[in-house]
Amino acid sequence: MSHSSTRLRKGAVVVTAVGMLLVPAAGTTAVALPSTAPLAAAVADPPSPSPSGGDVRTLTPAVRRQLDATVQRVMQEANVPGVMVGIWTPDKGRYVKSFGVANKTNDRAMTPDLYMRIGSETKTFTVTALLKLVDQGKVGLDDTIDKYVSGVPNGDRITLRQLAGMRSGLFNYSEDDGFFKALTSDPQRPFTPQELLDYAFRHPVLFPPGEKFDYSNTNLILLGLVVEKASGTPLGDYIQHNILDPAGLRHTLFPTGNEFPQPHAQGYTDQTATGQVTDSADWNPSWGWAAGAMISDLEDLRVWARTVATGRLPDGGILISPAVQAQRLTTPPTAIPGAGYGLGIFDVQGWIGHNGSLPGYESLTIYLPSARATLVVLLNTDINYNGQEPSTVFGDAITSIISPNHVFNLPAEPAAR
Repeated sequence: MSHSSTRLRKGAVVVTAVGMLLVPAAGTTAVALPSTAPLAAAVADPPSPSPSGGDVRTLTPAVRRQLDATVQRVMQEANVPGVMVGIWTPDKGRYVKSFGVANKTNDRAMTPDLYMRIGSETKTFTVTALLKLVDQGKVGLDDTIDKYVSGVPNGDRITLRQLAGMRSGLFNYSEDDGFFKALTSDPQRPFTPQELLDYAFRHPVLFPPGEKFDYSNTNLILLGLVVEKASGTPLGDYIQHNILDPAGLRHTLFPTGNEFPQPHAQGYTDQTATGQVTDSADWNPSWGWAAGAMISDLEDLRVWARTVATGRLPDGGILISPAVQAQRLTTPPTAIPGAGYGLGIFDVQGWIGHNGSLPGYESLTIYLPSARATLVVLLNTDINYNGQEPSTVFGDAITSIISPNHVFNLPAEPAAR
C-alpha cells in the first residue's frame, strides 16, 4: 500500500511520498491549509461543446499503436509480468487493454476483469468517509485528534486536516524496523490498528504539526479510527454503505483478512525477509488497513477516478458537498515541482487522484478535469525500476503520449528509510 504504496525498506520515488502506502515522503515546503476554500476550487467539468479541448489527444489508430508499443517497452525494461491500462474520454475515444501475464506459473493472461489490490488508493476512500462525516456535522477538519484517539504524540495540536494532508509530523509506522521484521516473517498475520500505531509512537515526532509535508501511513490509521468512533460503524462497513454502494462500485471491497475475490492476478514482490521475489497474493493487507488494504478492478476505478475528483456520484448526485470538496482539492505544493497534495489526494500537472502500491501490486487512478479524461493503470509487481515505482514509469510514458501538456512526471528521488 503505498503511498499509494508500500515500499517497506527500499528507497522509492517521491511519488511514494504522495501516493503510496509504505514510503515516507521527503521534506517539503510548509504551506498552511485554510479552514475554508472557495467553491470555485472544486473540480467542475467544463461546459460543452468541447469537453476534452486540446488537453488530450484523440485516440486514433496511430495513437493506439504508439500506446501499445510504449506499454510493451516499459513492461520489458521494468520486467513487469502484467499490466492493464484504461483511458477514457468523452469525445476523444477510449483505450482499454491488458498485456502480459497474471500468473507466471501457468502463463495465464492478464485481462481487464481481474481484481487487484490497490494499496494507498485506499486513502482516497478513507478520506472520503471522513469528509462525509464533516458534511454530516459529526466531525470537524480542524478538530484535534485527541478528541477521538488518546495517546497520540502532539495529539492536542494535530488536526484531522493535517492528518489527511500529510502534515502531522508523525512517524510512518511502516518505516519501523520491528514492523518490517514482523510483516515479512509472517506475511499472513493480522495486525490491529493499535499495533500499527504502537510501531509509530515509539519514535519521536518529526516536526511540529503543519510545518511541512511528509507522507505517513500513520495518519490514515488515525483517520480510520476517527471514522469508526464518529460513525459508530466499522470502517469497512461505513465505506461500503456510504461510498461504494451509492457510487455503484460492485467490485471494490475493504477486506477483513487476506480474502481476494476471483479472478485476480498474482502479485510479485521482493519486499521479503530474504529479498527473494515471491508471490504475495495471499498476504494479509491488514497492516495497511485504512491506508492501503482495499481491492478493486479497472472498471470500478474508472468510475471512482471522476467521483473522487469531482465529489459527484455517477448519476450526478452529490457525494461530498461542493464546499467540503473544495477543501479536499486545495492542494498546497510539495517539494516536488508541479505536484501538490490536498486531503488524501494529489494534483500532478493537472491530473488529480492517487497511486497505490503494496507488496506485489501497484495502481494509478487519475482524472484530468480540463478534458474529463481518466487514466487507470494496474500491474502485478511493485519491484522498483531504476529507483522508480513502475506505476509511475507507466504514468509518465502514457501521459507523455495522450496529454503532452499534462505529463504525470513525478521525479525519481530516494526516500529516506
